[in-house]
Amino acid sequence: MSSSPRPAFYPFLRYADAPAMLAWLPRAFGFRVRVAYPGPDGTIAHAELELDDGIVMVGSLAGDAPPPDGDGRGEARGVYVAVDDADAHHAAAVAAGAEIVSPLQDTDYGSRDYAARDPEGRLWHFGTYRPVGGTPAHG
Repeated sequence: MSSSPRPAFYPFLRYADAPAMLAWLPRAFGFRVRVAYPGPDGTIAHAELELDDGIVMVGSLAGDAPPPDGDGRGEARGVYVAVDDADAHHAAAVAAGAEIVSPLQDTDYGSRDYAARDPEGRLWHFGTYRPVGGTPAHG
């Protein structure tokens, strides 16, 4: 196990229209584009978006390849992001036109959370639960 204070996991998502997602994800979910490297023909070779101390990496799909998770709507796949104020975060996502698939709610394990889809169908969960340093959600 590493003693580094840096995270060990960095989710990576490929999008058919990564440049559009680099504009939409900050507006809807509050990410900041940390860095973006253009690829050929208006694609994104690599980008990093940050929120608090977390980073998600984004890039364009190669050619006309399908998304790695089929149509992007698989309920078993997604990204969870811890936020301090789930209500304000939810309001911003709704204002940006995010498809809310699970309403804002209080959970049995002490989180306030909701789930939304981005324009390419990826599932995002946002809530106040923070696994590191807290009580595990599932005993």
